Amino acid sequence: MKTVTQSLATLLARPIGQEDRARAALLLLDWTGCAVAGRSEPAGQKIAAAFPDEIGRCTRIGANPASPQMAALHNGCLGNVLEMDDVDKRAVLHAAPTVIPAALAMAEHVGASMDDCLDAIVVGYEAAIRIGRAVGPGHYAFWHNTATCGPFGAAASACYLLKGSDLVSALGLAGTQSAGLWQTRHETDSMAKQLHAGHAAQVGVQSALLSAQGFQGPRTILEGEQGFFAALCPGADPKDVMFAHEGWLLHETSLKPYPACRHAHPAIDAALKADDDGGEVLLRTYADAIKFCDRPEPSSVIEAKFSLQQSVAVALTGRSPTLNDFEPDAIASHAATRTRVRVEESRNFNEAYPAHYGASIEIGGQVWIATDALGDPEVPMRYDQIRQKAFGLMRHGGMDDPDPLIDAALDRILATYCARLP
Repeated sequence: MKTVTQSLATLLARPIGQEDRARAALLLLDWTGCAVAGRSEPAGQKIAAAFPDEIGRCTRIGANPASPQMAALHNGCLGNVLEMDDVDKRAVLHAAPTVIPAALAMAEHVGASMDDCLDAIVVGYEAAIRIGRAVGPGHYAFWHNTATCGPFGAAASACYLLKGSDLVSALGLAGTQSAGLWQTRHETDSMAKQLHAGHAAQVGVQSALLSAQGFQGPRTILEGEQGFFAALCPGADPKDVMFAHEGWLLHETSLKPYPACRHAHPAIDAALKADDDGGEVLLRTYADAIKFCDRPEPSSVIEAKFSLQQSVAVALTGRSPTLNDFEPDAIASHAATRTRVRVEESRNFNEAYPAHYGASIEIGGQVWIATDALGDPEVPMRYDQIRQKAFGLMRHGGMDDPDPLIDAALDRILATYCARLP
């Protein structure tokens, strides 16, 4: 009888089609914009400066090439800096900054084709998301799912490209290194959240490399009596959840149009619909959004990005938030509006979460509702919005002409798929 870990490995060996690769290419484009922009931020600059003497042949954005492990660490950190990377709402994790850097580094390391690299991204997303959906709220209460489930996805992605690697063993090695606590959210100067993503990508790559040498990991890391689910996931029922879905799950991930925590996005969407009369603003949403983003007086850029009040204040001006709307000057300019925003937990939105991220805005007795956030599969971003997001992020990161890079990403693989986007 197969173990849960072995069953996952079998699931990851399913055929991959052109539409799956096309979705992977679109997610690759989205991540690239995030990572290029992240390089120009203080956290990105510190990441680049931390390991200047690394030598290798794998690309690091804004730094000299390095080993596959260090390239994965570097690029993985960059992709999460601006909080604009994609998310799976049921797993509550960002697969891109863990899986894509691992796939790119290993593809360069072994000289893989672009199609193989895209296939590796498909497989990596699948592993991270399936495990992420199974961990349950008891895990998410303390552990950052991107950090803890990301190593499994990165290992699966890297193993797909590395001949001779043992996926079940690599998953074991990745799982035993799983880490990343939410305490980072309580300290405004902490940059550990970015390290979470980079570390997960690095762990995946090195686990694949070790497994290819016969370095054995625990083969029951997920379901063992002292394994991942037993130790870190109180109340989880992993077997039913992990294998409940038949399709490739990267098609169900959400893209983020706004540079704020995803939990703030439905509040933004509801506020963009509202007519602001200058009175009290009652924001109703689900408990996790309040837990992570109830910050009426943000004092830094990262706090502003995790502030429901700042996000709503910007959206009430009638325009979508941009990166500049979370800078210190913008934080100060929206102070008066933030004081008008009262936050309240909603049973209806709690019951719908995490399948649906919802919020409502009430002003003067009128109510505007966002049942799902823009960028979710239920409310997908248009193709031109996705391209414009990538363009804007690359320009923010210092690229004079991002169009050639974007065109290279959106080659023949994407033609059919993008034609069907709204």
